[in-house]
Amino acid sequence: MHEYVIVWDLETIPDLTAFAAASGLTGRPEDEIRAGLGDKFPKHIFHRIVCIGALVASRDGGPWQVSALGAPHIGDRSERELAQAFVDKIAELRPRLVTFNGSSFDLPVLRYRAMIHKISAPGLSARNYFNRYSDDALDLCDALASFDQRAKLSLHELSRSLGLPGKPDGIDGSHVETYYRAGRISEISDYCETDVVNTYRAWLRYELFRSSLSPEDYEGAEANLTTFIAAKALNKPHLSNLLNQPKGDYQKLG
Repeated sequence: MHEYVIVWDLETIPDLTAFAAASGLTGRPEDEIRAGLGDKFPKHIFHRIVCIGALVASRDGGPWQVSALGAPHIGDRSERELAQAFVDKIAELRPRLVTFNGSSFDLPVLRYRAMIHKISAPGLSARNYFNRYSDDALDLCDALASFDQRAKLSLHELSRSLGLPGKPDGIDGSHVETYYRAGRISEISDYCETDVVNTYRAWLRYELFRSSLSPEDYEGAEANLTTFIAAKALNKPHLSNLLNQPKGDYQKLG
């Protein structure tokens, strides 16, 4: 049986227009709206999507094979077009969805933004994507912490602990709005792609741990990813840092 997985991630900035509408501040100066929003993390509906990073892989038994990696952004198309294309791909493939912190952030934001833009997304009802405890939409951050807030860690901490590259220097989620306002949207997209690849590799390790992948298929999936990234890195130099594939012997875990 052919299976698909989409490993994905959102990068966002505050949506001042939505916040102003909800707070009775429409038409007020931007600095007044920002003051009303404050320094706290905005509610999900007040996040505007800058890019959607996604890695698509499939298998029919054996190792996972990567077929696509990208992070289209609002420098090239509208937020509505980004969201529509993404939910259409989910409808087409009916994949497993894998995120890091997606249950508490990416999925709710995607749903709100689709509703704001009047997008029909029947694919998101095809599987149990909005059930926090379902493998249909696996949130690695949740699952690895056994759904305990006190046990959560960052993707960078997890990646480095597993011998993976982690986030690039000079940017993380807290810098996205600064980069956006400086017109550095393509760099946000590059950063998002590295997060997606790190999430995919952490997921492969998790699948190995729970014996959903044999050691041989795990190594095959890693080799396939390395070959895929090496080809992409010719035109996307930011991916070169992801080529330091960890070595080691892996025993089947019971």
